[in-house]
Amino acid sequence: MQTLKSSSIFSTSYFLNFWLKPESFNFLLYSSSSSSTSVSNPPLFNYLVKNLDFTETHALSISNRYSHVKSFKKAQSVANFFQSLGFSNAQIASSVRMAPQILFADVEKKLKPKIKFFQDLGLVEPYLGKFFSKNSALLTCSLDKLIPSIQIVKKVLGDNNEDLFKVFNRCNGFIARDGILKLSRNIEYLESCGVVGSQLSNLLTRQPRIFRMTESALKDLVSRALDMGYSTDSRMLVHAIHTLNCLSEQTFKKKWELLKSYGFSDSDCVDMFRKTPGVFRVSGEKMKLGIEFYINVVKFDKNVLVSRPFLLMSSLEDRVIPRYRVLQIIKSKKLLKTNLSFLYILDFTENEFLKFMSRFPDDVEELLIAYKAHLLHTSSEEEEEKT
Repeated sequence: MQTLKSSSIFSTSYFLNFWLKPESFNFLLYSSSSSSTSVSNPPLFNYLVKNLDFTETHALSISNRYSHVKSFKKAQSVANFFQSLGFSNAQIASSVRMAPQILFADVEKKLKPKIKFFQDLGLVEPYLGKFFSKNSALLTCSLDKLIPSIQIVKKVLGDNNEDLFKVFNRCNGFIARDGILKLSRNIEYLESCGVVGSQLSNLLTRQPRIFRMTESALKDLVSRALDMGYSTDSRMLVHAIHTLNCLSEQTFKKKWELLKSYGFSDSDCVDMFRKTPGVFRVSGEKMKLGIEFYINVVKFDKNVLVSRPFLLMSSLEDRVIPRYRVLQIIKSKKLLKTNLSFLYILDFTENEFLKFMSRFPDDVEELLIAYKAHLLHTSSEEEEEKT
């Protein structure tokens, strides 16, 4: 007992210093968990933690999953290969997390040919690590699958490989976890619905998950759009499909009910969706604030919003309210002989609006201050925070 009391490990200063160090907590956390969870492959576990900076939890998962692997030489070879391509340890860990089997792949026969394939598509070395840390599942596919799949995608996108990599980055697992037949059938079905050319390529770039749907799910999605009054020869159908795919049916219904709570009828909601499907992608809060501003402040009739639902997509803070302030000053000073509609003002491009204000040289400074007031306010707040 005496020995324990005099030991420095039980002193107050040691105890406080120990717990103030983050690594001490990690040590105790792992020590307590490892007592109940044994490491099936200690050499592999130690290599992943010490050499590749894997977290202990991740390394434990990998080493136990591959407990039959007696040597970590293959893992070392894979890691060295990735590092030679500029992968950071964090990117290697992320790649392995997405597809653990690549850690034990044959570098010469399996990994190099696939990496070269993507390099030939234009994926240069500085971006390899970033790309495959999110899309390492592609490295588990055979070239016999990758080549025809990407040929199908490129047939839709054209020769713009930048868009090709956007598709992969927006949808992890694209192609890697999908059959070629499913991809082909979904493209053919959308084309049969009139979604062709640039519309099809834009949809693939923005919503690649649509192309991963089961045939029945995709047909159901298109059916919902058609039920809203679209036809397969409408150029707006693709926008409706995009919007409906972005929102769950529950979220879509909430937006619909929000509009109705402000006096819009079901017929009004249908008209708004058919004119501007994207208005339903606006957040509920933004939609609510927009309706209240246009109806209660600007005094628009709600039919204005039914005919121009895109107004609810405009930024109140950056576009709508600043222009409204400017128009109010112009009206209060009677600078115009005729009554100018606020709708007319909202249709201006930024350059057109600045040119419009320049028509009043004696008041242009006041108008500019009113127009940019929100930016000045933000700037002053940032300065206060710095001081």
